[in-house]
Amino acid sequence: MSDTPDSAVRTYTEQHRAAFLDDLAEWLRIPSVSAQPEHDGDVRRSAAWLSAKLKETGFPVTEIWETDGAPAVFAEWPSDDPDAPTVLVYGHHDVQPAAREDGWDTDPFEPVIRDGRMYGRGAADDKGQVFFHTLGVRAHLATTGRTTPAVHLKLLVEGEEESGSPHFRALVEQRADRLGADAVIVSDTGMWDETTPTVCTGMRGLAECEIELHGPEQDIHSGSFGGAVPNPATEIARLVAALHDADGRVAVPGFYDGVAELTDTERALFAALPFDEATWLRTAKSQAASGEAGYSTLERIWARPTAEVNGIGGGYQGAGSKTVIPSSALVKISFRLVDGQDPDHIQKAVRAWAEDRIPAGIRHRITFLPATRPCLTPLDHPALQAVARAMGRAFGQKVLFTREGGSGPAADLRDVLGAPVLFLGISVPSDGWHAPNEKVELDLLFKGVETTAHLWGELAAALR
Repeated sequence: MSDTPDSAVRTYTEQHRAAFLDDLAEWLRIPSVSAQPEHDGDVRRSAAWLSAKLKETGFPVTEIWETDGAPAVFAEWPSDDPDAPTVLVYGHHDVQPAAREDGWDTDPFEPVIRDGRMYGRGAADDKGQVFFHTLGVRAHLATTGRTTPAVHLKLLVEGEEESGSPHFRALVEQRADRLGADAVIVSDTGMWDETTPTVCTGMRGLAECEIELHGPEQDIHSGSFGGAVPNPATEIARLVAALHDADGRVAVPGFYDGVAELTDTERALFAALPFDEATWLRTAKSQAASGEAGYSTLERIWARPTAEVNGIGGGYQGAGSKTVIPSSALVKISFRLVDGQDPDHIQKAVRAWAEDRIPAGIRHRITFLPATRPCLTPLDHPALQAVARAMGRAFGQKVLFTREGGSGPAADLRDVLGAPVLFLGISVPSDGWHAPNEKVELDLLFKGVETTAHLWGELAAALR
């Protein structure tokens, strides 16, 4: 554990606050939108900017790693302690599309500071949370008197996360010898709220499919042929109706194979959070909570697998009536997966379930997108406890634990590198990821700086 006075870290951080924000604003001005080909050059410019800034920070090794898509940035700062553990930090430098006409109050790529917040695309997701590591490691060195970090420190900042990380796993596999680590820190996550510091312990996986059904060669008259030939829209409706049972459980045989059940301790930690369901429902723009029987709302969105219909269509959609049997219909379904579930098994189970229900006379096509595996950190892992201690020192209060209902590439790092994945983020729900007027709370951003200044000493002690 670092014996650096916490006040020294805070003082150093405040002294460098203005320059740090100027640099972050400069990075945010680069519209590194990986999903739009016209911004390919900007994504590349973002990688070059970050590589140069990490070199300026003090990292002796900074490299731009090419992929079949957008480039990633790698940096390394070895410790002068040969027995120090190795820690890899993950983040991404690409951002979501954004335009003033989407509802932004200001230009999304011209960051502004207002009322203690910095507004701009990427301020929270994820440039701000990547960038706090630069000032954090400098504060760590300045307040400990070290010339190198207490851990062998590595960074991997990808350029395609907002496009589904299509080349990320291949990159990690190809560069596994350079990325080897005793622990991975993912700084692409958040906290419960502005006054409740939390550490995320896991993210759900994701499997997505599209089911297309085809019947007649063209739309046909429902009076002449209805009731005598199979209707693709009707069969899609039957599939959707069969997806869940009366208790809200996914009815696909084998879907729950391997699911890690919540322990009493985990359920108690969820219950300790200041959750107000009425407020949550307002955020969800919904009128009532729903889901698998026997579980709380937080348990449903963090620790239980789900199946959701994302889109459904078929037949006539215009005004008035058009009495036809449609020639085709489709449904798009996403499955959120939890620890213990295997995406390959889920895909096979869903395919078998659907094909078993498709009647004669209906042709089908079932297509799955690349899957994301779930990721969970054991609560008793010493590295997780080190993250919680570092955050507790920065915030000066007890740190609670959450999970994320969404998905990301964290499991690829865990699976390929064989290292535990820890989550460290300071973003809050009001930051508006992917939405107009994305922002980051500046006080929390600098708490992230302080956390990382403490973290390297904490991990050096915990992982020996």
